[in-house]
Amino acid sequence: MKNLIATEEALLILSQNTLDFGTEEIPLEDAMGRLVTENISADRDFPPYDRVAMDGIAIRYSSFGKGTRAFQIKGSAPAGAPQMELTDASGCIEVMTGSILPQGVDTVVRYEDIYIFNGNARIELDTIKFQQNVHFRGEDRKQGDLIIPERTRLSTAEIGVCATVGKKYLKVAALPKAVIVSTGDELVEIDQLPLPHQLRQSNVYQIKMALKDRGLTVETNHVNDHLEAITEKLASWVNHYDVIILSGGVSKGKFDYLPKALEMIGVSKKFHGVRQRPGKPFWFGMYQNKCALFAFPGNPVSSFVCAQRYLNYWLNLCLGLKSNNQPSALLKEDVVFKPDLTYFLEVKIEFNEQAQLMATPAKGNGSGDLANLVDTDAFIELPRGKELFRKGEIYPIFYYR
Repeated sequence: MKNLIATEEALLILSQNTLDFGTEEIPLEDAMGRLVTENISADRDFPPYDRVAMDGIAIRYSSFGKGTRAFQIKGSAPAGAPQMELTDASGCIEVMTGSILPQGVDTVVRYEDIYIFNGNARIELDTIKFQQNVHFRGEDRKQGDLIIPERTRLSTAEIGVCATVGKKYLKVAALPKAVIVSTGDELVEIDQLPLPHQLRQSNVYQIKMALKDRGLTVETNHVNDHLEAITEKLASWVNHYDVIILSGGVSKGKFDYLPKALEMIGVSKKFHGVRQRPGKPFWFGMYQNKCALFAFPGNPVSSFVCAQRYLNYWLNLCLGLKSNNQPSALLKEDVVFKPDLTYFLEVKIEFNEQAQLMATPAKGNGSGDLANLVDTDAFIELPRGKELFRKGEIYPIFYYR
């Protein structure tokens, strides 16, 4: 294949051909994993009052300092009740975790450190700390403080914060309308019994589930190796979807019609062929700056590599993801790879005793060995320009587990 480009150039071209899918407002319970497009700030102080941090009794520290150890219980303050007040310095109020610290007290002593008898609570410690077990108003955040900046991917932590500040609905980056299309006369649906010369579809399901993890609802379709049929369907799809992911039909085979069909309907080819293994025939183009087309090789490992490395990268840029930190791992053993290609090698990931991320190579039987992915966790990206990658060297990894 002529005119192959480097991995770095492919990534640059992808970064220059992004799309803006806009924003939408969705219920909080549907926002897991989405990118928020608004700043989330504290609507009041965190906590909003002087909060009791332990079940026990609330006293005035000065009374303890003067030698008082037994305090008459003057009442009980459960969480959710209005603030109480202690007027008798020799008394105490029983308080529960989460309740408002009563007026007239400043220190909480745990139930584990007191003995209750005849309506009194005796402190069985020689020393206590002033203001212990009190979580003071605004100690975590002040009203108006920024807690979640826009373009943050929402995890369970951020969902909890949004609920706390009353965000029943959130503005998030809208997701693209996408379709994954398999090509090839040899493919049948997964519920069919393939003939000896046929295979069940796997690529569309593999990529679809990977995108589903990102919150995308992706449609699937299939076309056989017929130029007219492929051209007709592509002409319709480019006006209906934001992203089209094609699997198969982009190499140099006699029945690889996709590049010609894409050209016939006016898709602008940005590149065709990347100096990498697997996934060398990867094709990318744009239709009228409104639809991006990713055409991956048909071999399942090749297709999956391209989706993990390039499609995810492009989507992150389109959605404006601020943090795109890429993890790296140490090779656990030497790897020899002589072709002048970027090598995406399947690896098993583990931590060593020094808490370092280690990558153990698990080379399969080529880009058609889909089953080998079951025994591994990620691809490690080994760059062009060298043949020996030594044990202990650090390279980026792309998780798929």
